[in-house]
Amino acid sequence: MPEADLKILAYLELPQQAVSKRKDRLASWSDICDMHSFFRTAGVGSSPLTRLSANPFATDEVLRFDDVSLSYGRHAEALRRISFHLKPGSFHFITGASGAGKSSLMKLIYMAVKPTTGRIELFGHDVSKVSARDLPFLRRRVGVVFQDFRLLDHLSAFDNAAVPLRISGRKPDSYRSDVAELLTWVGLHDRMNAMPPTLAGGEKQRLAIARAVVGRPEILLADEPTGNLDADMSERILKLFTQLNRLGTTVLIATHDLAMVARSGMPVLHLEAGRLIRRGSGVER
Repeated sequence: MPEADLKILAYLELPQQAVSKRKDRLASWSDICDMHSFFRTAGVGSSPLTRLSANPFATDEVLRFDDVSLSYGRHAEALRRISFHLKPGSFHFITGASGAGKSSLMKLIYMAVKPTTGRIELFGHDVSKVSARDLPFLRRRVGVVFQDFRLLDHLSAFDNAAVPLRISGRKPDSYRSDVAELLTWVGLHDRMNAMPPTLAGGEKQRLAIARAVVGRPEILLADEPTGNLDADMSERILKLFTQLNRLGTTVLIATHDLAMVARSGMPVLHLEAGRLIRRGSGVER
């Protein structure tokens, strides 16, 4: 990838999962969402959960907030004294009115901003002590669906989706069919060669989702991922997130769609005026 593209990606703060030797081939996304075998590579006979248990990155907690507050300049606090921790493989929605602090919480998790006070640990690392050199490697373990998409306009839809894999050093021949399958699954089979400026809002959102999940991140953050999607596609995307979660990915979704939250039955982190006022099951103080 040209150096200019890498600089753009650094500017966009695109966090993605580093691909390990244990996952040197993408899954069949149709199989994931139909609950069939995740690993179809020849010679791989273990179940998804068996292979996942061998994850060298596994920790007792993937995320911890201790008395965290965030202020932007002289403005009022965006987040106030937030404390919780999440275990690996958990799934939570983040809810709250506009301005409650949902996007700010996301930014802290993927390290786009630093807390004003308090301590954040990600995969056991105090993020305030992570060096600038090591920060990109930590970010690659997190997949993010940005509310504003952050697609690269000079790359096709296919190449946008494949960016995390190219950064990790994968060769195009090793992932071409898998990326195509994922894009087909999110309804972009006839738009793979399209450039982002020609895509509709819902298409851009689906492409951003595909890019975030293509590397099977350890944590998936999604900021209003279904905001531009119809009801059927929203359910399809939620199913994709749910199956990723069943395979071990910790999922956090910020949303205003309370009906979707209710249908999912998943626990909730609820924010009001920058304060965490309700924690669902599986969220520990």
